[in-house]
Amino acid sequence: MKTSLTGIKPTHLPHLGNYLGAIRPALSLVDQYRTLYFIADYHALTSVRDAEKLRSYIRDVAATWLACGLDPERTLLYRQSDVPEVFELTWVLSCLLATGQLERGHAYKDALARGGSPNAGIFNYPVLMAADILLYDTDVVPIGKDQKQHLELTRDVASRLNHTYGENTLVVPEALITEAPLVPGTDGEKMSKSRGNGIPLFETPKKLRKVIMGITTSSEALEEPKPAEGSTVYDLYALVAPEQAPEMKQKLEAGGYGWGHAKQDLYEAIEAEIGSKREAYLGIRSDEPKLDAILHEGADKARLLAHATMRRVRSAVGVD
Repeated sequence: MKTSLTGIKPTHLPHLGNYLGAIRPALSLVDQYRTLYFIADYHALTSVRDAEKLRSYIRDVAATWLACGLDPERTLLYRQSDVPEVFELTWVLSCLLATGQLERGHAYKDALARGGSPNAGIFNYPVLMAADILLYDTDVVPIGKDQKQHLELTRDVASRLNHTYGENTLVVPEALITEAPLVPGTDGEKMSKSRGNGIPLFETPKKLRKVIMGITTSSEALEEPKPAEGSTVYDLYALVAPEQAPEMKQKLEAGGYGWGHAKQDLYEAIEAEIGSKREAYLGIRSDEPKLDAILHEGADKARLLAHATMRRVRSAVGVD
């Protein structure tokens, strides 16, 4: 069975967009691949500067994925920082990459374009990402179309190491392009932490409903027809409850069905989807020793894979 690897950056509390756009699609791969999921806590250091917040985010993210169906008996869930071999491989890969390749990285270029002075972590981010992937003999990496550049760098440096030191030292991974949906936030723009337009995943039902009722809509009167497609409420409903979406569309376009009705239906659909997961999350998150034990157990298994890869790499480059 081929190996698939997914990285999860712990920089905020997960929201509905993370669930619909990343968590649900990623967990669907468990039956097709040997799946590894890692919490990229060292990647988070490029932006998170509060140690207690980072510790909390790591556990929040782990508990969220477990509550949403990740089974540690069938897959691996671990912290990046618990597998130190990744940093050893990062150095080996760094010695094979030109700085010009890193200067073309999206995150680095975007930071420069905004007039900032990006830290070296952002500059070197793609190298650590490549090591994350190559350390586990990963065959496929689920990515969106906008992430292809990072995987191309990973493939390039793996091929370069194989060409320089011996074929089959590293597995050259393939992209598994996923059609992750664009999940709109409460203002109609893409849901994101930075915009502050997220719908919290595991807030109380009362708070969740308040956020849903605050979604921006057009101003048609109750009896007037309303545009369904392209409206935030309908688009979210279609993602959460696709089988019932045609009925909502028909009601909106017929008139006599207001945005308040649609928001209530959206709230009920989201609650039906995540209510039991919220309960599971609260139970998992409250037992930190057990949660940490799951992550450590996953890391122990991941390190067995990492050791095998690094034995090959060390022997190939001459530092064994």
